[in-house]
Amino acid sequence: MSNNKRIAKNTIFLYIRMLVLMLVSLYTSRVVLAALGVEDYGIYNVVGGIVVLFTFINNAMITSTQRYLNYELGRNDLQQAKKVFSVSLNIHIFIALIVLLLAETVGLWFLNTTIQYPESREFAVHVTYQLSILTTCVKIIRAPYNAAIIAHEKMSFYAYLSIFEAILQLGIVFMLMSYSADRLILYSILLCIVALIVNLCYYAYCRKKFEICHYALYKDKLLYRQLLSFSGWSLFGGVANMGASQGLNMLLNVFFGVTVNAAMGIATQVNTAVSSFVSSFQTAFNPQIVKSYAARDYGYFIKLILSTSKYSYLLLFIIALPIYICCPEVLNVWLTEVPDYAVSFCRLMLIFALLDALQGPLWYSVQATGKIKTYQILMSFMILANLPIAYVCLKLGYSPNSVLVVRCIINLATLFVRLWYLNRLYKFPVMEFVNGVIFRIVPITVIAYLISYIPIDADTSLLKILIVVAMTLVANMVLILSIGLNKDERLVVKRKINRLYEKYRRG
Repeated sequence: MSNNKRIAKNTIFLYIRMLVLMLVSLYTSRVVLAALGVEDYGIYNVVGGIVVLFTFINNAMITSTQRYLNYELGRNDLQQAKKVFSVSLNIHIFIALIVLLLAETVGLWFLNTTIQYPESREFAVHVTYQLSILTTCVKIIRAPYNAAIIAHEKMSFYAYLSIFEAILQLGIVFMLMSYSADRLILYSILLCIVALIVNLCYYAYCRKKFEICHYALYKDKLLYRQLLSFSGWSLFGGVANMGASQGLNMLLNVFFGVTVNAAMGIATQVNTAVSSFVSSFQTAFNPQIVKSYAARDYGYFIKLILSTSKYSYLLLFIIALPIYICCPEVLNVWLTEVPDYAVSFCRLMLIFALLDALQGPLWYSVQATGKIKTYQILMSFMILANLPIAYVCLKLGYSPNSVLVVRCIINLATLFVRLWYLNRLYKFPVMEFVNGVIFRIVPITVIAYLISYIPIDADTSLLKILIVVAMTLVANMVLILSIGLNKDERLVVKRKINRLYEKYRRG
């Protein structure tokens, strides 16, 4: 199967996966918020966030594992890929133990001395915290198996298992609604059980399908050093990103309490749901980016980066624009009770997600080279700047919205710094990116946004949402075909449409 056909097939599987996950996520979030209430929902987000803070170690190692598996498979070196898997599994188990230690010491101290929650919920908070630790450790050990599936580009199984996990989470919702005792504790228990079941599925599939997933004890000190060195520098990015997300969530809790955390939880759910589509798209392309670099096919390598950046932004923009315009109506239809600041948080998160989608392939291209030390230091300091700047804004009396405004501005600044750095690293064609990506997506964004603000007189929120979705979809399709695609890309689309028409006509 050719690379393009494989990418197209994988993208379809991942899009089906994300569509199901998005629908389940939006529904379950609504029901969970209604079942737990704003207060308990806010508690779960902030308590779980403490544990997530310690997973920056694991996130760095995931990046390292995925990169080295992709690279070795790109070189067709199965023996070395097997070593990478076994060594990375050892490291992930060790990381799980470190997270457990940190969560039971520093995290527990922070929970008891800093986090605000009603005294009557103290027992539920501590039970939820312990279960969150266990769930997180289980997911950490899963990472090498997940990386192996993506490196082999077996996206069909990845999609099926994610859908199965979503179905289990849907089952949790129905159990939650029929339970009359402490629903926060039950919710935490059931999420932990689901994580364990999914881990077993990953293990069974990888053992059966992939030779490299047959664990063996290797004492290759050089490989340990390579993986840990790569992940060590990735720690800077992990710390920065955790600080910019969970750290800002903690700041909001300290200044405004758990009700604002509930609004941030809703915004994060919306952001996760829409960004999942782009994540799926990039997941299908990322292995090919690393493999093309490993095979020294630099022309294809650059082409993949440019096209993935542009398509990632445009695909997310098609989804994000109607949600941005109709955010009050969407939240009113979706939730039984809309927390304060939820609308403004959601809109700012969508802007942040669009900027992030554009930059994902740029970061992955650095991973492909393996030269990440200077890049990680530079990016991490910029992203970590979110915390002190946000703190100053809140201390000066600005609204909670200022936290996400700062985050969006810094994310825009990182785009220009990334382009400058990549040009120094491997002569990345910056002007080709500006002409082929930036100058195409900016006019589409501005024109589609202006068109979308045509006054709409609708009797219900749902009707307005449907009208705006239809209007923005048509506008975006026309603009993408006329401005977003170059001549060759339009020719490919035309051929696909003609082929589909011929099949339809022949019956």
